[in-house]
Amino acid sequence: MRLLRGFWKILVGVKDALVLLFMLIFFGGLYALLSVTPKPIAESTGALVLDLDGTLVEQPAQTDTLGAIAGGGPATREYRLRDMVRALEAAAKDSGIKAVVLDLDSFAGGGQATLAAAAKALDTVRAANKPVLAYATGYTDDSYQLAAHASEVWLNPFGAVLLTGPGGSNLYYKGLLDKIGVETKVYRVGEFKSAIEPYTRTEQSPEARAANQALADSLWATWQADVLRARPRARLASYLAQPEQAIATAGGDIAKAALDAGLVDKIGDRVAFGRRVAQLAGDASDGEAGDYRAVPFDGWLAANAEPSGGQIGVLTIAGEIVDGDAAPGRAGGDTIAGLLLDELAKDRIKALVVRVDSPGGSVTGSERIRDAILEAKRKKLPIVVSMGTYAASGGYWVSTPGDIIFAEPSTVTGSIGVFGLLPNFSGALAKIGVSVDGVKTTPLSGEPDLLRGTSPEFDRLMQAGIDDIYRRFTGLVAQSRKLPVTRVDEIGQGRVWAGSTAVGLRLVDKTGGLEDAIAEAARRAKIDPKSARPLFIERSPSLVSQILSGLFQSEEQPAARDVFTRIARQPEQRMLRAFHDLKVIADGPVIQVRCLECPVADTRAPPRRADLVDLLLARIGL
Repeated sequence: MRLLRGFWKILVGVKDALVLLFMLIFFGGLYALLSVTPKPIAESTGALVLDLDGTLVEQPAQTDTLGAIAGGGPATREYRLRDMVRALEAAAKDSGIKAVVLDLDSFAGGGQATLAAAAKALDTVRAANKPVLAYATGYTDDSYQLAAHASEVWLNPFGAVLLTGPGGSNLYYKGLLDKIGVETKVYRVGEFKSAIEPYTRTEQSPEARAANQALADSLWATWQADVLRARPRARLASYLAQPEQAIATAGGDIAKAALDAGLVDKIGDRVAFGRRVAQLAGDASDGEAGDYRAVPFDGWLAANAEPSGGQIGVLTIAGEIVDGDAAPGRAGGDTIAGLLLDELAKDRIKALVVRVDSPGGSVTGSERIRDAILEAKRKKLPIVVSMGTYAASGGYWVSTPGDIIFAEPSTVTGSIGVFGLLPNFSGALAKIGVSVDGVKTTPLSGEPDLLRGTSPEFDRLMQAGIDDIYRRFTGLVAQSRKLPVTRVDEIGQGRVWAGSTAVGLRLVDKTGGLEDAIAEAARRAKIDPKSARPLFIERSPSLVSQILSGLFQSEEQPAARDVFTRIARQPEQRMLRAFHDLKVIADGPVIQVRCLECPVADTRAPPRRADLVDLLLARIGL
């Protein structure tokens, strides 16, 4: 009887714990629901505040439900570019918005072309004679690209402007693979398809070095030109060339060095900055020092919802292109094609803009999307392509149906090449005394044999597949761009190009952003561009995903405010990114049209340390 009473107490305890857990989940979910569905603001007078505590992307990734519950939420919040543009354009027209505040203390960056589009929207606010004020403890390349377009750039007295430009070191694994006895079998077309070089070399090839240097130089020149257009009086060249001399001239005061160079306008703490904003936008009702009348970004977005019923369809292809279905943030071939085909069946759009922000990925996924775009062309719809931060390899494949292609000067595009990668573990097995043997009925039985190496017959078949896809790729580009196949092969070979260079190569027709592409599509559809409205063809993140994103957002590595900590973390982030790319190649299709030569254009938040640990343990079999 005593045993039964003890067992009953255990059951009651378990029941009470489950009830408590359910209540916590319920009220937590209710709080998160209220948090992720901001209500339109009742009063819209004051300064619109853009406190960007995350990254700026073309399309935010959807939080994985199970992963979020297990603690794998996104590292940082992702802000959608067109939301920011819409908010700023509405602020420029609304008399209640007296100023715009850019709080960049926790800004985690974005692709160069993405930031350029956001900066253009800031220019719209200034053109409406409304001040834009930026504040940060430290500015790096990404945050300063935005801040340069502010009418007043503020810097904390303990802060700095540290500009480094694109470039940096990459990991090469050939030495490690040799030590553990793993051989990497590579199949490729294109001498510049250097994504696989980390697995076959101990350093980059001369061809890859030349291509990467040319790309970095072009992007850096575009960045500097953009900043100087926004701040023509800034002594940017001398500050970049000799920052230590500028600091020495300022008596060792790093913040004052940035002020003397014209990179910032004011040095002050947050209270002083707040008082300045209050002069422009009004004092806050609570009267605390440094407070001002603020209009929150999320509430302002809710009050200025995206218009519906447009006649210009905009198909977003953002992230890695994969086979099958995928949530927002990745371009699932079936998902993107299904969304477009469903929209075409409704017969309500008059033109199509294909917005591409992808490094490519799966060949079949890319072709599935291209086929759907061709269906729009069969319906006689004008097709205009708008390239974002990058539209390379598979991202260029899906762009080939376009009647005209727009790209930003800093878009990373091209990478017309194909590769495949397979490991051979026979050497590693031999090191631990394991041998391999078996029988065959055909030359391809058991292939690809990763335990003792692929057969010559399989190698020839694999290379033939690579060559065939490359011929198809160059043929598509030649037909689309009206170029000889030989010329496409010359500028292809897997090489990546900046958008400004791609115009001269005829891979791109014009430089311009999404708005330019929508206006062009309207003209081709004989619609007045001034009255044309877009209809975005995409799947929004689910409400459950939004709730979980708010509940389980990772705080593993909060954004650093001082610029030196941010710079010091960059090598770690590059290492995490390199291992993430390794996982992408290993888990993806054997044959890929992917641009892994484009890390400078990566808009995604980097993987977390926990992801790196999981990957390493998986690779060594633990």
